[in-house]
Amino acid sequence: MALWRPQVVGLAVFVLCFSGLQLLLQAADPPSYVAAVYEHRVRLNPEPGVPLERRSALRHMRTNLRVLEEQTALAAQQGAQIIVFPEDAIHGFNFSRSSISGYLESVPDPQEITWSPCADPHRFPDTEVLQSLSCMAHRNNLFIVANMPSRLTCNQTSDPHCPADGRYQFNTNVVFSDKGVIVARYHKQNLYFEAAFDAPPEPQYVTFNTPFAGRFGVFTCFDILFRDPAVTLVKDLGVRQIVYPTAWMNQLPLLAAVQIQQSFAHAAGVTLLAANIKAAEYGITGSGIFTPWDSLMHHDTQGSSGKLLVRRVPVLDPLFIGDVKSNVLKLAPFSGYPKIGLEPNKKMHVWSSSDANYCKKDFDCTSTSFNSIMMHDNFTLVPLRGHDGNVSVCSGSVCCHLLFWRSETLEFYALGVFNGLHVVNGVYYLEVCAVVKCTSGDHSSCGGETEHAQTVMDFRLTGTFGTKHVFPGILGNGMTLDVPDHSGWEDENRFYMSRRGMRAGLVTAVLYGRHYEKDNNRFYNTNEKISV
Repeated sequence: MALWRPQVVGLAVFVLCFSGLQLLLQAADPPSYVAAVYEHRVRLNPEPGVPLERRSALRHMRTNLRVLEEQTALAAQQGAQIIVFPEDAIHGFNFSRSSISGYLESVPDPQEITWSPCADPHRFPDTEVLQSLSCMAHRNNLFIVANMPSRLTCNQTSDPHCPADGRYQFNTNVVFSDKGVIVARYHKQNLYFEAAFDAPPEPQYVTFNTPFAGRFGVFTCFDILFRDPAVTLVKDLGVRQIVYPTAWMNQLPLLAAVQIQQSFAHAAGVTLLAANIKAAEYGITGSGIFTPWDSLMHHDTQGSSGKLLVRRVPVLDPLFIGDVKSNVLKLAPFSGYPKIGLEPNKKMHVWSSSDANYCKKDFDCTSTSFNSIMMHDNFTLVPLRGHDGNVSVCSGSVCCHLLFWRSETLEFYALGVFNGLHVVNGVYYLEVCAVVKCTSGDHSSCGGETEHAQTVMDFRLTGTFGTKHVFPGILGNGMTLDVPDHSGWEDENRFYMSRRGMRAGLVTAVLYGRHYEKDNNRFYNTNEKISV
């Protein structure tokens, strides 16, 4: 197993006692728990734009709930203590504000009301879905994280944000304890193609505690790309374990579901329990149980059935670990990103910054560059030539440098940079360095979607960034995931990652920088519908 190695260089982005964690992982019987996620082939409403009365909406939702109940029992049989279900898994998607009304339930705030819908089903009306999930958790003696549509009545006189129809409609995650009690409620903040829902007026930072692993944080799908709540939970509140329902449409070469899930877990130093729906016709798949150093994941664009993943993982909550191993671990600040990964092969050359020479140390070397559209953004790229070499490319203050060796030259690769505001299906500022396998020999194919590559590559990728939030990711042939041997800050604005000895061909290696301070909007929402 790979071990954490602290690198005290540069400014801190996330705070974690990595040295204590390393000691804990080496200690006998470190605390752990069994987690499960289920990628669900959701049964969709064929006419989501047509309003349904409550009875018909319940009939539809129960077709999905029956499957979730079966999978909960299977997970419990394998010892799972917590299971995460996907976003939209119970009701589906593409509703309008009016057509989803029959699906809505009121979810009381667990900070104000302690309630088990299973034990007290008549306390609140029209809560059949909550009752089903609560009984599911209690019957199988495990925590359940589920996503559902909810409503909250508001008064336009006293609440200036209250919608015109007098109620909020939220995309909501609900967490049930192993006794069936609602212990957390989170309303999705950063909506994506969700005309049926409102964003909450204020940021929500939701956590819940478990007896087996301590504290978890909660957010949903598109939230992972924004400061609030994702980064705030980790950086400011010290959360190290995340439950993450999602309905993520894969966007290669940089943002496939499992790709961003792994990158976030690795960069933030967290365990991420990610459950995606399966809807191949929309390009939606990709779930996993991700720790900072490895993963158990599932990605399948061809299959028609769901997938249950169950895995034992170490506890990462510092306070819980401190209670269990108080003589081993003390919570302390950490400066800089960790160096994560396997020991380098001693027979191979260990690269250093001096080897690359950084093109006169300023990334100012000249190379034939070209432009190509990658995921709706205009990247500047330079081709890779020969079996080995080093290339650089810049966009404003963001400069990318690649030192590489590769097994063959038959496939066309390029190093690309983007420094600007992404404005298609979301508004957010990016600083990106990426090595991509192009889909053909044409420059315009660089940035096209592909899951396959045969060229094995050893590399050291470095970039200068104006943000401290950089998420490194490596994607191999057939949607295999990898993690860097080493990654971190070399100085105040220079971030790097290196990898050697990959077993699969390289599809993408990316340093995905998010400059939250340059985003135009704090929250993003679009009222368009998803289309194939």
